[in-house]
Amino acid sequence: MTRISYLLRFVEEDAPFGDVTSEAVIPEGTKARAVIIAKQSGVIAGVGEAKALFEHFGVKVEVKKRDGDEVREGDVIIELLGDARAILLVERTALNVMGRMSGIATEVRKLVEKVKAVNPKVRVAGTRKTLLKPMDKRAILIGGGEPHRFSLSDAILIKDNHLALVPLEEAIRRAREFSVYKVVEVEVERLEDALKAAKAGADVIMLDNMSPEEIAETVEALRREGLRDRVRIEVSGGITPQNITEYARLDVDVISLGYLTHSVRNFDVSLEILKE
Repeated sequence: MTRISYLLRFVEEDAPFGDVTSEAVIPEGTKARAVIIAKQSGVIAGVGEAKALFEHFGVKVEVKKRDGDEVREGDVIIELLGDARAILLVERTALNVMGRMSGIATEVRKLVEKVKAVNPKVRVAGTRKTLLKPMDKRAILIGGGEPHRFSLSDAILIKDNHLALVPLEEAIRRAREFSVYKVVEVEVERLEDALKAAKAGADVIMLDNMSPEEIAETVEALRREGLRDRVRIEVSGGITPQNITEYARLDVDVISLGYLTHSVRNFDVSLEILKE
């Protein structure tokens, strides 16, 4: 599915039989100028998506702020020129997309900067806790984070429900035999299982729902066994903007937070028609 076909689904959902208000009130062929402006400060995202939508409906788009730019309240992000009905048809969908993506990108940028100030080597990642993956994952990238897996097809991540059915070492062996190209990650909640996973050949060990103290102890145990440099360490579960620096100070490689996409705080953007 192309980006524009994905986005058009939202327009079709919003106007399944057209925009009856604009069709009733705005004379056919009316031209208009409009601007999309930031109503707060942060990292703007979704500009590419909004541009694609407006251009699909024949509206001329001039981009003033690009994805990833820092903006302030009142900054003009996009200038529009074209059929007034088309602009108003796309308005809400474009603003919804930009609002959600900018909200994610802004929060990711804040957390990345917070983490890097404590430990420059640690990366901040999202998770699959989202239903709007194409937009949410791209917003995470724009904000400077890692998108993690895009789908179940991308990498092997052996979680607790897999391990309820297959023993840890056997699960890793089966994963290794399944493909030489896929990264094998294992989710564990105990030091003992982290050691087992490393010895069995996991590429990444996710320490899930463990306290900073438990993680530090686990990483030290891996180091004593000569296993730390053979694996990447991801920590997840219970991590918030308030406690993320406690985890960033540890010898870990990635911090992943579902919070980035399942608790999105919308970024305020507005479209204004300019009176001639």
